Amino acid sequence: MAAAVFSHGGAAPAFAQAQSQQEGIDYAQWDRDASRAEKVLAEGKATTPAFDTLRSELVDWRTRFLDAQNINSSRIKTLRDQISALGDPPAEGESEPKEIAQRRAELTKQLNQAQAPSLKAVEAYSRADGLIREIDQTIRERQADQLLKLGPSPVNPVNWPAGLIAIRGTLVEVGNEIAANWDNPNARASLRSGLPVTLLFLTLAGLLTVRGRRWMEILSDFLAQRGRGRGRTLFSGIASLGQIVVPTLGIVLLAGALKSSAMLGLRSERLVQMLPMLGLTVFTAGWLGGRVFAQLGVSHAILTLPPERRSEGRFNSWILGLILALAMLAREAGKVEEYPAEAVAVLTFPILLLAGLMLSRMGQLLLVHVRADTAEGPEERSYRNRVAAFFGRAAIGAGLIGPLLGAVGYAEAGDFFVYPSIMTLALVGFLLLLQRFVTDIYAVLMGRDVEDPENGGDLIPVLIGMILALLALPVLALIWGARVADLTELWARFTAGYSIGGTRISPTSFLTFVVVFTLGYALTRLLQGMLRSTVLPKTKIDPGGQTALISGVGYIGIFLAGVVSVTTAGIDLSSLAIVAGALSVGIGFGLQTIVQNFVSGIILLIERPVSQGDWIEVGGVMGIVKDISVRSTRIQTFDRTDVIVPNADLIAGQVTNWTRQNLTGRVILKVGVAYGSDTRQVEKILMEIGESHPLVMVNPAPLVVFQGFGPDALEFELRVILRDINYGLSVRTELNHEIARRFAEEGFEIPFAQRDIWLRNPETLGDRPAARTQAPGPFLPRQSAEPQPEPLDDLGGDADGDGGDGPR
Repeated sequence: MAAAVFSHGGAAPAFAQAQSQQEGIDYAQWDRDASRAEKVLAEGKATTPAFDTLRSELVDWRTRFLDAQNINSSRIKTLRDQISALGDPPAEGESEPKEIAQRRAELTKQLNQAQAPSLKAVEAYSRADGLIREIDQTIRERQADQLLKLGPSPVNPVNWPAGLIAIRGTLVEVGNEIAANWDNPNARASLRSGLPVTLLFLTLAGLLTVRGRRWMEILSDFLAQRGRGRGRTLFSGIASLGQIVVPTLGIVLLAGALKSSAMLGLRSERLVQMLPMLGLTVFTAGWLGGRVFAQLGVSHAILTLPPERRSEGRFNSWILGLILALAMLAREAGKVEEYPAEAVAVLTFPILLLAGLMLSRMGQLLLVHVRADTAEGPEERSYRNRVAAFFGRAAIGAGLIGPLLGAVGYAEAGDFFVYPSIMTLALVGFLLLLQRFVTDIYAVLMGRDVEDPENGGDLIPVLIGMILALLALPVLALIWGARVADLTELWARFTAGYSIGGTRISPTSFLTFVVVFTLGYALTRLLQGMLRSTVLPKTKIDPGGQTALISGVGYIGIFLAGVVSVTTAGIDLSSLAIVAGALSVGIGFGLQTIVQNFVSGIILLIERPVSQGDWIEVGGVMGIVKDISVRSTRIQTFDRTDVIVPNADLIAGQVTNWTRQNLTGRVILKVGVAYGSDTRQVEKILMEIGESHPLVMVNPAPLVVFQGFGPDALEFELRVILRDINYGLSVRTELNHEIARRFAEEGFEIPFAQRDIWLRNPETLGDRPAARTQAPGPFLPRQSAEPQPEPLDDLGGDADGDGGDGPR
């Protein structure tokens, strides 16, 4: 019968499935491509673009291998579960039933066959990944070598003629191309036929380029000054984008007009194609400087600068835009004309020098802002000012180091210091504007005034700003020389996941974990709310028990949500058990107090010796229990202060709970009467006072105790049991008032402390030397020259030194 049970199923389905999945990958072609890549890497003679092409091919292979690693995953899990169901294999020297041994061997064979395609994909993935790493390493080494390459010095007069010859040669070639086209009858015919369109384009280009930006600036200032509503500065900012779009459109029309003239040659046409990008660079820099150093048009100033410094910042921004455009034009001209190294160094160094100068000036403006802003708010803006000061000093340093390196001959290193620094400052300025824009949008949506100084203090705009800063990190990496392939490689590794303890955790599994845990947490809170508002109020459970039950449901729900989310995400934590066990020892020693309080909190919620709303006294602290958490208990004293008591103190220490079982409690009032008073009458009056109060219980009845004969009075105690001890203080006050009134009516005197002082040998006071009798000072008691009668009755003093005038 056992054989019949274990005989169903076979290896054929799994093997057929593996074969069908494996047919999608041509491993023979992969082996050829991998061998070719290894040969190219071994030679190391390929160009960087060739390496990039080879790398893209390997990335495609690696992606296919990564997908193939999940082949037969469901079948593999099923086979492993089946093998586990058979129990542990027999130990050495032992045996198991024949049917089970045969079934174990059959399932093991199927498991090996099912794992074969995925294991082959894993091996191929490792090979492709290793080749990609080698290519990236080779390219990075080439970039480092290029950065440290020493070229001709631009300050050497010997190299100056090469630059002049190169630029003159380019101008001559462009002029020759235009002259050749002008001499061509077909080109002139094309010019005449397209002259109206060319003139129209030139006219529009002139208007949009020369006047368009000014029109948009007037519109933006109008909206900022005379606009209505909360969002006038917001609309002004949106309108200011026209300062980029409109003049750039004019440059595009200019390039189109030049192309339509049919007079351009190969060199001039490539240069004309760059005009829109150059214009976009210049106008974007001008717009960015106009917004960051704006007088109007933003809800709050980005930088704390005086008006003259703001004007300087806007001017510097325009100059930096022109410098970047010239650098791009010089780089492109050098590629087109294939200038010699000397010519490139001579032509690019003045641009680099001017760029370094303007970069240093921008850094100085940042330091001026830091000094002015620190004077206004040194505590609130300290972190922001430290960051701004860092950028300012870094800009000044880069502006000085870059031209020096370029002058020596390290042109690439000089460019690396200056131009990425300029782009970094531009990126930071753009992020500040974007964050201000988001804050203004949020203020308008919330119905607030955009120019309100309190605007921007909410959490949501701050979080959005942080997200924008994170999204800008890839752009920052590209600015500082990172390749797009580097970013895509990081993204590929992130999406592929990371192996931790034999378990691969990918963004998909993490997202599944977050979604499932969030749903579980939401369901837990929903159940807690239903219990708190609907179910528990209809039961006879006291408020403290209801709170304990709701807290217990919350803890269990969160624990189950965590377990279910981990299981659903497919995260296998069994391989981490040993590591977790080792860490738990160290964590246990370090967090033993926290664990002790946690366990004590669970005990408090289960046994409930102390509940929410109880009046307790622990460790010299008396108050009402307001909240019991897993680590501590919050007690509100009668001074309306909150005291946090660790739960371990409530479990291990001595706790007085005045209201745990019931609200009844005893109040004892002590009172004394003068000697000679009628003790029976005093007892009767005290009993009447106690029985007359509405909060005093009749059963047990009040009790009057004649305690004894004190040094100053006959001592009595009135002991009463209250229905609600929470009113003990007010009842004590009312009973004392009533005792004072009744005793005054009955003529009973409540004495205060009296002492008789006897002076021995008073005659010696008169025999003291006159030198010692002096006027009393601040620390000398007043003394009399004549002896005083004895005894002296100090009826109102404090002879006993107790600091009081009688019993309280």
